[in-house]
Amino acid sequence: MAYKDLIDQNTLPKHIAIIMDGNGRWAKKNGKNRVFGHSNGVESVRVTTETCAKIGIEYLTLYAFSTENWNRPSLEINALMTLLTRTLKKETKQLHQNNIRLRAIGNLKALPKACYDELMKGIELTKNNTRLTLTLALSYSGRWEITNAAKEIALKVKNGSLDVNDITDEVFQQHLNTHNMPDPELLIRTSGELRLSNYMLWQMAYTEFYFSEKFWPDFRENDIYEAIYHYQQRERRFGKVLNK
Repeated sequence: MAYKDLIDQNTLPKHIAIIMDGNGRWAKKNGKNRVFGHSNGVESVRVTTETCAKIGIEYLTLYAFSTENWNRPSLEINALMTLLTRTLKKETKQLHQNNIRLRAIGNLKALPKACYDELMKGIELTKNNTRLTLTLALSYSGRWEITNAAKEIALKVKNGSLDVNDITDEVFQQHLNTHNMPDPELLIRTSGELRLSNYMLWQMAYTEFYFSEKFWPDFRENDIYEAIYHYQQRERRFGKVLNK
């Protein structure tokens, strides 16, 4: 089914977040090592970004590397960081030509220097672009982000620049990595897994979840349209009772 023709352009989600899962299992299915799966997942990133930009999605956030991923074998981590550095170097110019802004969230200082430097170059080059904001979650976890925000707020209370009685949801949100973007309306997770995996825990209080059975390297344009179509079939109440 061609889901593109079923999409309502008037009710698109402003922000889509994706957990790109299944690279390792895709590689195993094809008789290859895990790094082969990660390499092939780059094409899905490209297709997803271009598709979202084409149909008018304003924000796309991809869970690329979690804080827990640092516990993987060093050989795989090194290969992933090399792949990320190479991909950034190769793709940033195309992002810029397509008027796509690159951003990143997470403990970025934990990244290898070459990777961090390439990321900063891409962010600087594309900072004024307006068509789509592509955010990479790198060395990121929801718990890390919330803990970090709590520390920043505690420090402000301690030094007297913030009164404890003035701490609200809005104040807390301003201390999150995502303070300059809306919360995601739609989360897509590939590979059939049904969990958040420590991803944007604060931001997804009212996010709609869509789970695809496909491994990430197999995820393509029609799959994105399918996820958006199913999102548009849902009634978003935010805890309220809507009048029919």
